Amino acid sequence: MQTRTNSLAWNPMEAFNFTAASEDCNLYTYDMRKLDIAACVHKDFVSAVMDVDYSPTGREFVAGGYDRSVRIFNFNAGHSREVYHTKRMQRVFCVRFSGDGSYVFSGSDDMNVRVWKADASEQLGVTLPREKHKQAYNKALVNRYKHMPEVKRIVRHRHVPAAIQKAARTRRVVQESDKRKLQRRIQHSAPGSITVKPERKKKIVAELE
Repeated sequence: MQTRTNSLAWNPMEAFNFTAASEDCNLYTYDMRKLDIAACVHKDFVSAVMDVDYSPTGREFVAGGYDRSVRIFNFNAGHSREVYHTKRMQRVFCVRFSGDGSYVFSGSDDMNVRVWKADASEQLGVTLPREKHKQAYNKALVNRYKHMPEVKRIVRHRHVPAAIQKAARTRRVVQESDKRKLQRRIQHSAPGSITVKPERKKKIVAELE
């Protein structure tokens, strides 16, 4: 790959798949039987991704980054479903899932280990049958109306620090500028003279055995 890979984690339920944490702010999931193209590119970090670890179920993984945030991704999703951060937490160098998949551990540069819930809205402790029924009903209600713009916006919204938000906005501007530049080069070049690589192949340099 063009950039350094800081960490690698194998999917415990799909033996041929693994996810690599890269210096280019992205994570790449590959099938080892077809290494010439990534199965999925996971975005949202604004700095180098330092570590990655899968949950015991293999359906999601956690990653920690140099931008002082911890994110949880579904194994086949391009964007994170949860993001964790605190004011005092520094660069995250190590992340792990607990054995039961209920918690996430992160080790950061401020010499602290933090414990996070894998599902931020999950209620801990003993729940009564009425409470379990209410929680199941609320989840079913959200799942039923998740296609509506208002519900989708509320479900997807996550608060992030101003520094991460500003860096993400700058990255979007740069990426849109590069995209416009490429489109104009194609328009002003001979047909077929410029080959456009897809995002999942762009960072791959060569495949070695």
